[in-house]
Amino acid sequence: MKPIIGVIPLWDDEKESIWMLPDYMNVLEDNNAIPIMFPLSTDKTNLDRCYDMVDGILFTGGHDINPKLYNQEKKEVCGVQCDKRDEMESYLFKKAIKDDKPILGICRGIQLFNALLGGTLYQDLPTEHSSEIKHTMIKPYNRGIHSVDILKSTPLYKIIEVDKLSVNSYHHQAIKDLAPSLVANAISEDGLIEAISMLNKKFVMAVQWHPEFLWKNSKENNLIIAEFIKYATK
Repeated sequence: MKPIIGVIPLWDDEKESIWMLPDYMNVLEDNNAIPIMFPLSTDKTNLDRCYDMVDGILFTGGHDINPKLYNQEKKEVCGVQCDKRDEMESYLFKKAIKDDKPILGICRGIQLFNALLGGTLYQDLPTEHSSEIKHTMIKPYNRGIHSVDILKSTPLYKIIEVDKLSVNSYHHQAIKDLAPSLVANAISEDGLIEAISMLNKKFVMAVQWHPEFLWKNSKENNLIIAEFIKYATK
């Protein structure tokens, strides 16, 4: 039976609308899963019902994480937050960790996982982590703009079996101090942690790049999604 994957919705501040990038859904369907988009809600009764329906959760990209989640004051260089989404995702993440439900984080997702588990973030890479690497690219996003080194003996290496991977990049925040319970799986050319996993769980993984834009032309990126779905199927 196909697993059902809950997908975290995106929020548009200007249009005051909930929305979704099609390929978050398409890549799941193409890998034999059924994606459903959660409501943007902090109603725990509603979230519990949705949570019980799904076999795994995809934590999507989007707004900056509120620095209060990692015990820091917001700086002027920090971007716009969506506190409702922070609260919703925090609740779902903690339930999934407790129940060992498979979860995959993309872009904001890796930052959220790290913050909720006790790590910290760079609130703005250009001002806090000077680098020649461009981490905020322009369209098209279905191409690599820099490479990451995949660390051997990590879950990510076992999935894609390559030492280096070309990735896209669209973020201005990133992991600063890694949470104690997480393990780095990939490092960018300028030393940023670009992929993480939690070893004592069925499947907890997150990447800083956007495989939903790369999966059609990248076997490795599709394998990440496929592995997530495999564990959600069990």
